[in-house]
Amino acid sequence: MIRKLAAELFGTFWLVLGGCGAAVLAAGIPDLGIGFLGVALAFGLTVLTMAYAVGGISGGHFNPAVSLGLTVAGKFSWSELAPYVGAQVVGAVLAAAVLWVIASNGGASGVGAFATNGYGALSPQGYGLLAASVTEVVLTAFFIIIILGATSRRVPGGFAPIPIGLALTLIHLISIPVTNTSVNPARSTGVALFAETAALGQLWLFWVAPLAGAVIGGILYKLLLDEPDTPVASISDEASRGHA
Repeated sequence: MIRKLAAELFGTFWLVLGGCGAAVLAAGIPDLGIGFLGVALAFGLTVLTMAYAVGGISGGHFNPAVSLGLTVAGKFSWSELAPYVGAQVVGAVLAAAVLWVIASNGGASGVGAFATNGYGALSPQGYGLLAASVTEVVLTAFFIIIILGATSRRVPGGFAPIPIGLALTLIHLISIPVTNTSVNPARSTGVALFAETAALGQLWLFWVAPLAGAVIGGILYKLLLDEPDTPVASISDEASRGHA
């Protein structure tokens, strides 16, 4: 179990450092910044790389919503859910701390908002609570469905991190203007602790909405798309199935 939790901690650390780091350090550089597209790609690449690196150990969740969605769908153990979520949150907070040290000792333009999620005044394009809620619920639900489908035994093994990483990239392309994209409560929590905005006051939504979306996605997949005797274990490869 220790190896699984360490893998989840490292994977979530990399997701926050890579994705949020791209947003804070590289997105806003005049003429050289990577923009929304670069940030979206960075988040997708973090999941893809860590799924191959440690997914065979823990299943490569790196996200409390993913762990919950897989559990609801019957592909993960309820007894391991809380420890996984704890490891993911710790990894996210540690990564945010490292990123804060880097950003606060340089000229990063995004250090104040610190890649946090929000609605209303904290939304990149001023979207309200309803729009933010619907966005996070729907996109998280589809993320869970994609993960479950990509890791099913009905598809070739070893390629799951690619569509899952691309799905996360697409999710960011859709929702960065709305909420700055969460679909991951751990990611939202880590950076909110270090932001100079009111992000902590809105953090509740970025737990409630992704977790609700995860439950919906897990139930929909289990009822409508799953087949008997097709356990999902990992978002990494065929060899890792049975570990998630």
